[in-house]
Amino acid sequence: MSFPEMTYSLGDRQVARLGYGAMQLAGPHVFGPPADEARALQVLRDAVAAGVNHIDTSDFYGPHVTNQLIKKALHPYADDLVIVTKVGARRDEQANWLPAFSAAELTRAVEDNLRNLGLDVIDVVNLRAMFDTHGPAEGSLEAELDTLIKLKKRGLIRHIGLSNVTAKQVADAQSMTTIACVQNLYNIANRQDEALIHQLAEQGIPYVPFFPLGGFSPLQSEQLNEVAKELNATPMQVALAWLLQHSPNILLIPGTSSPEHLQQNLASGALQLTPDVVARLDAISQN
Repeated sequence: MSFPEMTYSLGDRQVARLGYGAMQLAGPHVFGPPADEARALQVLRDAVAAGVNHIDTSDFYGPHVTNQLIKKALHPYADDLVIVTKVGARRDEQANWLPAFSAAELTRAVEDNLRNLGLDVIDVVNLRAMFDTHGPAEGSLEAELDTLIKLKKRGLIRHIGLSNVTAKQVADAQSMTTIACVQNLYNIANRQDEALIHQLAEQGIPYVPFFPLGGFSPLQSEQLNEVAKELNATPMQVALAWLLQHSPNILLIPGTSSPEHLQQNLASGALQLTPDVVARLDAISQN
């Protein structure tokens, strides 16, 4: 397998395929402030210094916490930095994740993201479907997309993406507007979006998987750990390298609150997996 290209288009920009997800910068359960704000700020600055120019966030992380940290660490932003956020959910005082799909809630969420990030326009806003918080579920997104399209016409959003969605929802959304990216759960062990990834690749649309080590069975984790040990790498590095080599339109947003883990994650871009190793990893999804 050839070494993967390390940039891809996102909206009208080119970004490094290894980005950064800011979710883990908030407190436990993605709620409240971090235990060590200075460390959180350092992670963000280290990521950008290492060449990361795609940061994924949301104002419902914290809530507000990660966006305020991003602004404090990186504003004014580098010209090539692409910040992607998501709307469609809110947090209550018990840290529950609740739908926030009304036009007023979506508009307020976009405005909150703009204010807390210190931006006049957001590069990409993903609409996160909340019909089922545990995974994609069918349901119409027409009204919610119509709200985002209106906000785009107002100049508050450059591009619209989708998160936690089905293939049908992607197709329905594309009949209404251009979709810049799709962000769903996908990894070596959970490959339900295989057909969708390749369909999007044919259209030049990035697919952004989250939870690269999420949902593994004990047996699957053991198999991944074995491969990682043989390659003198961490399981996360192997999982990220597999994703990079799997399809050219995959953009990664691994998150961490540790500067050390950040460097380990970014090093996965230099880890080239042989065809034999890829075949062994591919087999994990069948177990």
